[in-house]
Amino acid sequence: MVGDEGAASPVAATGGRDGAAGTDTATEALRVLRSLVARPDAEFHDGQLEAIEALVDAGRRALVVQRTGWGKSAVYFVATSLLRTRGAGPTLLISPLLALMRDQVAAAERAGVHAVSISSANQHEWERVLDALDDDSVDVLLVSPERLNNPDFRERTLPRLLARTGLVVVDEAHCISDWGHDFRPDYRRLGALVRGLPASVPVLATTATANSRVVTDVAEQLGGDEVLTVRGPLARASLRLGVLRLGDDAARLGWLTEHLGDLPGSGIVYALTVAAAEDTARMLRDAGHEVHAYTGRTDNDERDRLERALKADEVKALVATSALGMGFDKPDLGFVVHLGAPSSPVAYYQQVGRAGRATANADVLLLPGAEDRHIWEYFATASMPRREQAERVLAALAAAGGNPRSTPRLEVEVELRRSQLELLLKVLDVDGAVRRVQGGWVSTGEPWTFDAERYARIAAARSAEQQAMLDYESTDECRMAFLQRALDDPTAAPCGRCDNCAGPWYPSDVDETARASATAAISRVGVPIEPRKQWPQGMAERGVAARGRIPDDERPLEGRALARLTDLGWGGVLREVLAPGAPDGPASERLVHACVDVLRTWDWAQRPSAVVAVPSRTRPELIGSVATALGSIGRLPVLGALDLVSAPSGGPGGNSAFRLAAVWPAFAIGPQLESSLAELEGPVLLVDDLVDSGWTMTVAARLLRRAGAPGVLPFALALRG
Repeated sequence: MVGDEGAASPVAATGGRDGAAGTDTATEALRVLRSLVARPDAEFHDGQLEAIEALVDAGRRALVVQRTGWGKSAVYFVATSLLRTRGAGPTLLISPLLALMRDQVAAAERAGVHAVSISSANQHEWERVLDALDDDSVDVLLVSPERLNNPDFRERTLPRLLARTGLVVVDEAHCISDWGHDFRPDYRRLGALVRGLPASVPVLATTATANSRVVTDVAEQLGGDEVLTVRGPLARASLRLGVLRLGDDAARLGWLTEHLGDLPGSGIVYALTVAAAEDTARMLRDAGHEVHAYTGRTDNDERDRLERALKADEVKALVATSALGMGFDKPDLGFVVHLGAPSSPVAYYQQVGRAGRATANADVLLLPGAEDRHIWEYFATASMPRREQAERVLAALAAAGGNPRSTPRLEVEVELRRSQLELLLKVLDVDGAVRRVQGGWVSTGEPWTFDAERYARIAAARSAEQQAMLDYESTDECRMAFLQRALDDPTAAPCGRCDNCAGPWYPSDVDETARASATAAISRVGVPIEPRKQWPQGMAERGVAARGRIPDDERPLEGRALARLTDLGWGGVLREVLAPGAPDGPASERLVHACVDVLRTWDWAQRPSAVVAVPSRTRPELIGSVATALGSIGRLPVLGALDLVSAPSGGPGGNSAFRLAAVWPAFAIGPQLESSLAELEGPVLLVDDLVDSGWTMTVAARLLRRAGAPGVLPFALALRG
């Protein structure tokens, strides 16, 4: 097969055979390969034919660990074609991302392999796909690992498919392993699926990013010593790596504004958070660059459109989170820039591997940020289940007596955000303690214990990976060799191209005009606070008399926050001001002026008539000073604060049901405040420090409205997330 460096590779010598002409399998495989890549002179890369013959001739299980662009998909498409010719059933290909599925379906057609997918993006096609499977007109069915836990698919479709499948492929197999940089609970059930297959069914697992620990773990889950492992060198000769440390967000964004157009071709700018990706894309567009944001918030149709635009070089870059990662295939991607570092060298290698697959040169630059460690810690903490939370979930399901509990219903009984609760349920499902059925979740009754030792090992490994990423940033050795060693590649050697081997290849200066423009962009303030419109389900069980839709005359209007905690610019300032344990004190003059700027640009239907503060135990001076300053500058009466009846229990990060139950009894309207509200002609500006779940503002606004306020405009210094 034509390599990603643009030159043909020699045919693999396998089993003592010399070249592709030694066996009928090899000859037929080469014919299929040349159809797949539309090159009559294509040859196999080292290891490709070895894996194909192991699957087709020996029915073995194989693990292929090769760099991006080596041709892992060619192995399973060629193997599928040969197996189907020999009468085998369709291939089940488990693939993690919609982008990957779209590219794989198109690639399969070039090899004469009919591939279809079942995913959340094509539900309207499922019946047609299942009919095609029944009449054996499908060669490859692509599904996500999450689909395997869909009750209908698991119980109706999967048994029929597994009974006649000819090959099972697990793509991006590092996700199976606890130690993989992108571990996903849904992947862990694949080990049980593979163990349940007849020994005659070949299995292929592929990945580009696995160190020795991950390789061993995945191989054991596939079958241990019987698994053929095909592993090659991971160095990418086309990549020119570099790390540029700049002083602050304005300098990094200024550099990007000034030099993005100098980078070769089109590429990807990675950011660590959705807010950073969206803000950066907006700033670069304002500076004249053709870029767009691509994040977890981007809907499927828009993702498809943006991917096609990047492949066609219709945009200079997509500013993306890790949502654009595994599976995106643009062989001539010219550059990858990271605005902030991923949490491990392995994750970093996976993302930079998108570039330079079919070009002689591609530029890869990391611009580390001061906020990187904070963001790593947040995501690491959010993804780790805790013993008490798991035990509460199991107790709630056991008490249901076998009746399914939906995830929203469980939120009333377990204080976890929806995303964290769903992750925990998946972990318990894979462990055999719960099972997803129609209508929700049930307990299996199987004994379960919290594997504290396992999670401690994972946490320690994550901490070591974070330190390794910091070491990558500061090393004076070859950067490519560093990444190779992080993936336990024994061929690691100096690349001769990176900034440490050959000297910096990028300008390190930032034009003052570009810096000033970036400073202005990240100094923009004002983020909408969307009002809650519906009370959470089942609140009566938590002692709260609230259900259904929140009446219009008790609901706050749309509010504003100065910034998100995850924003560039003001986000960093607010993280320091609102950090746990930070001293309370009056707001700085700069902070007050920024708040005034938010009010100045707020397009409210009616100007507020007065200011009211939310009472605070931890930051009374901060909130009081902001309320007073806004009243003084806006010439509005400051009516004081609501009464704090009881301190809200719990803290930030809880789910809606628990947070609402905590704040519901916490506040009251005193007689003097109630009297003042009755005289107002316009809405109240309600001031708080931080909006997390939104229920504090919702409950406070309800009290103010019921006491006579014509309306409530929430205002907060920060919005979490």
